[in-house]
Amino acid sequence: MTATELSVEAVTLTAGTRHLVREVSLTARAGETIGLVGPNGSGKSSLLRAVYRVLRPDAGRVRVDGGDAWALPVRQLARTVAAVVQDSAADFDLAVREVVAMGRTPHKRFLAGDTPEDGDIVDSALLAVDAVQLADRPFDRLSGGERQRVLIARALAQQPALLVLDEPTNHLDIRHQLSVLGTLRRLPATVLLALHDLNLAAYYCDRLYVLHGGEIMASGPPAEVLTPRLLAEVYGVAAEVATHPRTGATQVTFLPDG
Repeated sequence: MTATELSVEAVTLTAGTRHLVREVSLTARAGETIGLVGPNGSGKSSLLRAVYRVLRPDAGRVRVDGGDAWALPVRQLARTVAAVVQDSAADFDLAVREVVAMGRTPHKRFLAGDTPEDGDIVDSALLAVDAVQLADRPFDRLSGGERQRVLIARALAQQPALLVLDEPTNHLDIRHQLSVLGTLRRLPATVLLALHDLNLAAYYCDRLYVLHGGEIMASGPPAEVLTPRLLAEVYGVAAEVATHPRTGATQVTFLPDG
């Protein structure tokens, strides 16, 4: 797993006459963890789909290590980019270990079996998301949170240079939210993820891009981006922003109406 550089250049995405994303540009340097934040419908998921090549841009370009991501052969793309999508409809009739082992497919010849190295990588991925105890259970009988951890493990087993995740903490309890984001932060890979929890984003991300109405409203380190004025403008809420006395991370406290 070696980190790669991502560049999104003036990407526009439309659905009929509606703009999902309008001329959005962002960069993720090799090894950075970059967060996309913004309210529902702001364009975060649409932008991620353009990066992992599900939604083709109407204008602009996505580059991975300088090359056009949409021009990469499928096999090369699968060796380079792994994605964990929001609310995956995947319902595999397989054991958990078999699902995670699917992440090794881009690295093997057609119909080749698993090697001892593949087995070690799968074991490490399961351990990283605290799912070793789930290895022999049927995937389709897991809870939502358990499934999410297994799908993240499958992406880890893929050993991508770029990992793209849409709300990876969905369905996870607090302990596993912290554990999974800590694991992602330590990867020798570039990570681009969408998050709703601003405090988690501030703690685990090197830089944030704030999307609203399909456009970038602000970008930069969390301490520069997450201001009361921006939160009022983008989210329509009052908030206090401070530096946590122990972690040093930016901390947002939302103030209830009235």
